[in-house]
Amino acid sequence: MSQQPLPLDGITVVAVEQAVSAPFATRQLADLGARVIKVERPDGGDFARGYDTAARGLASHFVWCNRGKESIAVDLKDPRGLDIVHRLVADADVFVQNLAQGAAARLGLDAAALCARHPRLIAVDISGYGSTGPYAHKRAYDMLVQCEAGLVSVTGTATEPVKAGVPAADIAAAMYAFSGVLAALLRRGTTGRGGPVEISMLESLAEWMGHPLHHGMHGGAAPARTGVAHAVISPYDAYDTADGGQVLLSVQNDREWRRLAESVLARPDLADDPDFATNTARTANRARTDAVVAKALVGLTTQDAIDRLEAAGIACARLNTVTDVAGHPQLAARDRWREVDSPAGPLRALLPPITLPGGAPARMGAIPSLGEHTDALLRALGMTDEAAAALRRDGVVA
Repeated sequence: MSQQPLPLDGITVVAVEQAVSAPFATRQLADLGARVIKVERPDGGDFARGYDTAARGLASHFVWCNRGKESIAVDLKDPRGLDIVHRLVADADVFVQNLAQGAAARLGLDAAALCARHPRLIAVDISGYGSTGPYAHKRAYDMLVQCEAGLVSVTGTATEPVKAGVPAADIAAAMYAFSGVLAALLRRGTTGRGGPVEISMLESLAEWMGHPLHHGMHGGAAPARTGVAHAVISPYDAYDTADGGQVLLSVQNDREWRRLAESVLARPDLADDPDFATNTARTANRARTDAVVAKALVGLTTQDAIDRLEAAGIACARLNTVTDVAGHPQLAARDRWREVDSPAGPLRALLPPITLPGGAPARMGAIPSLGEHTDALLRALGMTDEAAAALRRDGVVA
């Protein structure tokens, strides 16, 4: 049986993008076979290139979000540079942008204008708060949107709210943009027409707030902040072990509590004790419940604790560091790591989570240097070397 091609082979994406939300969305498309042309400023490019130098001199955000793309460095404020981008879009299937609100419209690169000009084009506008409403022109960064969406209010300890340790608002918007493009491509296959796709970071993250949002709207109060514990399940927390590690366990029902009490805690009497026998009672007596579990686990090594919990059928996990994840035995066993080329040499990267057995492997292309593909793309548009040299001389391209 012949290998199936990547699902987005033959699809061309042009992206005027920066930071995380749009670049992470278009990286998903590139991994699935799309050709992604990344439009960057000549004077430094995507500003995420300068966030840090952690990835062998390259920025970790940029390495994460931009493999498999072609980079063209163009000054959109120069009419000649803007014309180049419009010519690229004319031959594209998808256009994605996450410029500041109103900037794309001033350049004629907003979804409505582009789709009116190119009926088969799918054009995606990603913004912080959407194109209308009182927040439409409010500056939006991940942490700010996490606060506006209420995520920070339910994350952290009882005394201290904290933001998520990953850019949750950016990632949420990116994944809805990605799935929105796929849905629009399916619709175009039926109707022959593309159309605008609008994504806002606030609306994306508000959707992810589903449990606490509905709990608060319909139950009268938002769940309390409980660190890594669960607001309505007990025991469900991280506990210290003898070798300095931590093990997180989750008891989902009263049958599991009985097994935990008998086989791990060595306290079979707690299985029927009215202060512990039901989840309602354990949650009401959370401090006492946690103390009993903590006392049992602190005398065990992390591995011994995991072994005993698993033997009792209790869901559990190590509280890993990012270094632990980089060496995680499950990721290694499933062969999830690859190397991708970059201006700094080969870098480790995870395969995308979408696995299509029997199909071509994810593309996992190189991370581009700024403007690496400018000349090739200009030639593909029919521009002579002399004309391209003139644009470089004037700073229109780099």
